[in-house]
This record gives sequence, structure tokens and C-alpha cells, in this order.
Amino acid sequence: MDNAALRGWLTEEDPRQLDRLFAAADAARAATVGPEVHLRGLIELSNACARACAYCGISVHNKDIQRYRMPRDEILDCARRAKELGYGTVVMQAGEDAQLTRDLIADLVRTIKRETGLAVTLSLGERCRDDLIAWRDAGADRYLLRFETSNPVLYARIHPEAFGTPNVERRTPNEVPRIAMLRQLQSLGYQAGTGVMVGIPGQTWDDLVRDLRTFQALDIEMIGVGPYIPHPATPLAHDFDGAAEHGLQVPNTVAVALKMVALARLLVPDANIPATTAVATLNKDTGREDALKAGANVVMPNLTPPAYRALYEIYPDKACVNETAEQCHTCLTARIESVGRCIGAGPGAAPKRLRTLSDRIPA
Repeated sequence: MDNAALRGWLTEEDPRQLDRLFAAADAARAATVGPEVHLRGLIELSNACARACAYCGISVHNKDIQRYRMPRDEILDCARRAKELGYGTVVMQAGEDAQLTRDLIADLVRTIKRETGLAVTLSLGERCRDDLIAWRDAGADRYLLRFETSNPVLYARIHPEAFGTPNVERRTPNEVPRIAMLRQLQSLGYQAGTGVMVGIPGQTWDDLVRDLRTFQALDIEMIGVGPYIPHPATPLAHDFDGAAEHGLQVPNTVAVALKMVALARLLVPDANIPATTAVATLNKDTGREDALKAGANVVMPNLTPPAYRALYEIYPDKACVNETAEQCHTCLTARIESVGRCIGAGPGAAPKRLRTLSDRIPA
């Protein structure tokens, strides 16, 4: 499968052809990670962030948002609730918040592991090597760091580096910093996850092909794909360039996101691939189900107390913002079962080093 073929699938609009693509991806999913859908309980620890990412509603340039930081006891209550609901993993996510210190996070990881036995995924932004080592030693299993785009020019435009950003050696001069950090995470023994947005202003189809090849080169353990959803309080929401006028601009649609999910499954067949909240936000009726049928095998129900959840507004009108953890669990379980899948048991680690199934893509 060469790059021209990948680009062809990304721009394909014939429903019959797309049905073949999604069926191939679903078959690859069944052959590698099986019928189980693993639930990762999401805890949004803090919406404080020192970064100025141009697309993000909780970035430092949003002066109107009410900031919060969850107390330790509430975080632990959420983790205990994950255990009660039968989840195998908790995901602790936050902006790049300096008050979420090395010792604080290490203590949370140790306590959660001791009290619940759950796998722990961290998603706390670009942190220094010593932090990552300390958290690994405390028991953290996975780390999620989305690079959003592998195009270094577009990356720099939407994700300016901040003072104190960890200096990680890059393999090539034009590689985006987060890709180098993902390699570092893998070298430290983490299961590493990443992801991209589709439809970023200025993004082209060739950028998405490059993203897919980056997933493949990293042999990454988790891949998340969602449409770019503009937040009105961000610079990028008002920053559309001439790419759309020339037909080069990737649309920020669920349809494109689903094609990326399917191709990612075929190129990195043993990865864990979530049906993302962004997909469910733009298609609240069947978005998650469609992603599961296109190769996804993970769903991340939100355990964050609703009072905080509404403030973790990376983009507006997020799905499931007003639901309790129990309501979210019940809804997602029904959606998973409606497409003939079952809830997975245990932590659901991605199998590694299985043969590439890209030959399953229909000719």
C-alpha cells in the first residue's frame, strides 16, 4: 500500500467502496484485538495549562474560563468508581499544569495501583524525563501524548513551544517534538499512545498520509483520531487560509475521521484505537458505533464529576458533559452491545509485534 493508495482511500466518497474499507478494517480488528471493547475511565484532573496551543479551549490564552484542580480525595474516589464499574484502566488527563507535581502524580499512581489494581494511563502533556521515570517507577503503565499533526510547519503554527519545554533529541531536523518524546516514552517502557485531528486549518491530504506513516513507523500502541472542532475562544477558530479555496484543505468531518480510523487499523493492526469523544460530539446518534465498526476497540467513559467536566472544554458542546459516571457507563455499554461487541475485561494492553495486515486493504 503506497502513499498514493492511502491518499486515494482518504479522498474516496463512493459508499460501496468505503463499506469495503470499513469491513476490511473491522476484520483486521477482529483478527488482532478481538471482539472486546475496553473501557478506560477518564479523570480530568485539572484544566489549568501553561501552553498556548492555538486550537485548545483550555490553553493559557483563554482568560474567560474558570480554572480548577481536583482535590486528591475526589480523584481517588473516581478511580474507585472505575473499579466498581468494572473498568480495567483509569486515564488521568490534564493541561500542562505545574502544580501537578512529580511527587503528587507519583503518589496518586501508587495509591490507585495499591487500592484498585487498575492500569494507569497518564496524559499530562510534555513533561521532563525525570517526571516520566518517577511515574513509571510508581506504576504508571501508559502515557498518551497526541502530536495532532506530523507536518512540522503546521505543528509549529498550532502548537508553539513554551519556555521550559523538555529538550528531547529528534531523529530528523524536521520532526515535530512530540514524536521524539513518544520514542522516549517507548524507550522508558511505557505503552505510548498518540493521535491527530483531521480538518485543522491548512491541513492537506498528504499531511494525513504522513500521519498514518508516522503511526506505522512508531509502531504505536494507541491511536486516537477525531475531527478538529473549533473553539470560539482560540486563535485557530478564526484562522482559515487559502488551502480550502484550492481543494487541498481536509474537511473536519466524521467521515474523514472514520477513514483515518480504518486505515490506522490496517497499518498498525495491533494498536488500541478509541472511538473518540470528538467523533461522538459531531455525530451524537451513531458516531461511536460507526467508529467501532470502522476498526476501533476502545471507549473512554468520563468519570470526572460533572461540575468539573463542563470546565474541561477543549472544544465546545462535548458529548456526555452532563451525564454522571453511571449514566455514561450505561449508555456506552448499550452502544457497544448494539454493534455486536462485548465489554473487555482487564487492562486491555495492545498486543505487539503482530504481522502487518495492510494487505487486507481491498485492491
